[in-house]
Amino acid sequence: MSKPDPTVMVSNTAQGDYPIVIAPGTIDSLAHYLPGDARKVVIIHAPPLAGVAERLREELSGAREVFLVEIPDAEGAKRAEVASFCWGILGQLDFHRNDVIVSLGGGATTDLAGFVAATWLRGVPLVHIPTTVLAMVDAAIGGKTGINTTEGKNLVGAFYAPQAVLVDPNVLPSVSDNDVRAGFAEIVKAGFIADPTILSLIEENPEEATTTSSEVFLELTRRAVAVKAAVVGDDFFETGTREILNYGHTLAHAIEHAERYQWRHGAAVSIGMVFAAELSRMVTNLADEHVERHRNILQTLGLPTTYPPARWKSLLATMQKDKKARGGVLRFVVLDDIAKPRVLAIPDESVLFAAYSEMAASEG
Repeated sequence: MSKPDPTVMVSNTAQGDYPIVIAPGTIDSLAHYLPGDARKVVIIHAPPLAGVAERLREELSGAREVFLVEIPDAEGAKRAEVASFCWGILGQLDFHRNDVIVSLGGGATTDLAGFVAATWLRGVPLVHIPTTVLAMVDAAIGGKTGINTTEGKNLVGAFYAPQAVLVDPNVLPSVSDNDVRAGFAEIVKAGFIADPTILSLIEENPEEATTTSSEVFLELTRRAVAVKAAVVGDDFFETGTREILNYGHTLAHAIEHAERYQWRHGAAVSIGMVFAAELSRMVTNLADEHVERHRNILQTLGLPTTYPPARWKSLLATMQKDKKARGGVLRFVVLDDIAKPRVLAIPDESVLFAAYSEMAASEG
């Protein structure tokens, strides 16, 4: 396998272009991606990354003042109280518009730090260092930022482009195998909506695919990032084609809400994609073998593909609050074929229930 190009560009966004650098050791080049006139750097990090954050502080100190801000781990970070805590620190530091925020952590950290950067002084420079597979291929690279409310996930947020995203697989050995596999849900999604080579690479090399030091993993990461970068560059504010990135996510967000955000995002997305595939079989005649391919790949990766039948009514109620709904009508990303997605409004709840029942019927 040829060595992948280490840089993928997100181009043509309303807020400027930015690089996603995918290479072992790229975290050590952080200083290169900071604005030249930045005098203060605030590294917002999750608790398990305290040691890495301290190392970066030592490396950057001298020409700049560097401050570490630790926030709760996982979805506990994505609360208004945590954002307010960060704003308070920025105010105490007299943080100016040319200073820079660095996020160091998984998707929840990048979402929260991005929201803080987007809202402080109406926008300050931001660099993401994602430290989970999920954040590397999805959360850190699309410019979406946000926090959760009691009513749902990511209902408050902003579109905000970073200066750069540094994807360094060397930070992954400390990540659990379950978290690595959960992140693969977003890689698989990229395969089904845009790049079938991703699916073939996983099917042919399942062990190497999830070995984060392998060339196969690096290639899968690059391909998934390239899919998202192309879509984001075409539709930064999600007014059209970017909606295809929500494949499997409408049900997934409802499951996360039902589980009080204790589930890994990728596990919920995995189930959501099987539901979307079943829905596609019913409304677009997606071939049976493609639906089964969803289950086979996801199960090979150790990801869940079913959810209890009795949970449907509560999930439907949550989905009806989804920000992708229009006039009370739910919209879903469906597949006409592999790599041929589209958004479809489905007003008939009986069709949704039938697709959910098919997904749930395979339980056990």
